[in-house]
Amino acid sequence: MDKEIKFRSLQELYDRILPALKSKTRELNKKGFNYIHEEDIWNFLKTYKWTSSRDLDLAAMVNDIFNLNDKEIDEYVRNEIKGYRRTVNSDDFLK
Repeated sequence: MDKEIKFRSLQELYDRILPALKSKTRELNKKGFNYIHEEDIWNFLKTYKWTSSRDLDLAAMVNDIFNLNDKEIDEYVRNEIKGYRRTVNSDDFLK
């Protein structure tokens, strides 16, 4: 009997592994990486780990989340936000 879980979209898969992402994010936050979010972990793994994987299942994905190297995700996030510049929203809201 095949009990393989099928997902109709990436969003459905993301929602399914979100508890693991949240858990890893809390762990990283306790270590002082307060700027790392669930989306950062997802984007890093999706881009650098999972795109080259074959026959990836939920257990392997959750394992990758929990065994993620702190320095690698830190470097990834710092590089991603390096080019981000905060600007003052000067849209006129007084009318």
